Amino acid sequence: MKDIPHWTRIGYITGVVLFILGSFDPMEGSILIALGSTLIAIITRINKDRHRRAFMVNALCILVGVSFLFYLSYRGGFGGTSDLSMWWGILIIPYPLGWLLNVVLLVRRIFEKKKKQLHNKKP
Repeated sequence: MKDIPHWTRIGYITGVVLFILGSFDPMEGSILIALGSTLIAIITRINKDRHRRAFMVNALCILVGVSFLFYLSYRGGFGGTSDLSMWWGILIIPYPLGWLLNVVLLVRRIFEKKKKQLHNKKP
């Protein structure tokens, strides 16, 4: 894993920063979250990271959920006085689910990295 190109590390950090910035306002920042999670998934796939499949599934869930979010917004929303029933909201569920799983995976990677660093420091 020492032969990973430097630009992939920059791409990974950029993806994480975009993901975090979008998370401050998940509705308005949905584009940043989608871009960040997609960039993370692409970079982890290039690096053959062991979590690459999970990041790819999370990115696809986020992209599907955000797409439906924009589509339902275009249609005037759902529930209330809208023409669409509340059941249409189910189509948005992959977005928060993918977001939550991405957060869990990123936090897990931080703790694994810290644990690995502590393990390597011992004499």
